[in-house]
Formats: sequence, C-alpha cells, structure tokens
Amino acid sequence: MWRESKERAIGQKEMHNMESHLYFLNHILREQYQIELALMDERVVGMIAYNETEISQLYIHVDYQGLGIGRTLLDKAKEQSTGRLTLYTFDVNKNAQRFYEQNGFKIIGRGYENEENLPDIQYEWVSE
Repeated sequence: MWRESKERAIGQKEMHNMESHLYFLNHILREQYQIELALMDERVVGMIAYNETEISQLYIHVDYQGLGIGRTLLDKAKEQSTGRLTLYTFDVNKNAQRFYEQNGFKIIGRGYENEENLPDIQYEWVSE
C-alpha cells in the first residue's frame, strides 16, 4: 500500500527493495515516530508516522483516497501534537498539497530534502 501510493503520487518507482523498506518501517521509523494504521476489512488502507512536532509519512491506498481516512489520521496527529506540526511533501504531488492546504497547513519552505532528489515543499500547521 505504502509503496504503490508513493509511486503513484510522485511518478517514480521506489528506489529501495521491499526488505529495506520493511526494515525502515519496523526499526528506524518506529524509533522516532508513532505509527498508526487505518484498516478496512482487515486490510491496511492508510498509515501515518508522526511525533508531537512532525509528520514523517502519510499514505492512503490509492483505491481509498477521498474517503476521509487521511483526515482522520491527520486529526489524530494534530491532537497528539504540541500545537505545531511540520511535514514535507513532493512538489509533484499536487493531491497532497491540496489535502494539506485544505487541512490548515501553510507552505514555509521549499527545497530538495529527500533521497529521491525531487523538489519538495515544507508545510506547517499551527493550532488556533
């Protein structure tokens, strides 16, 4: 789900093999972030990795986008935050940009802060 969603969003094949990706998810990501999964009929349809100041990953299965799953996961991260969250998304991912902007995030930076070497956008949400 994660790999397919990312590949579809950025138009680029995942550079890491499945074993490396699973190691990252189970060992590296879990050390720094809370990971929440969204399930439907016992199938993973979404995931978010966040801590109290940052969202590292948010992916929704391509067949389940637009159903409110992403907003539900995002709201959970907002509730657990310090009142401020930052995240990066790829410049090419226009759907993600619309989603974050509709959910109160504002652009605070641009760059190439990723191993895919694609232009990215840094967003920030501040509780009102």
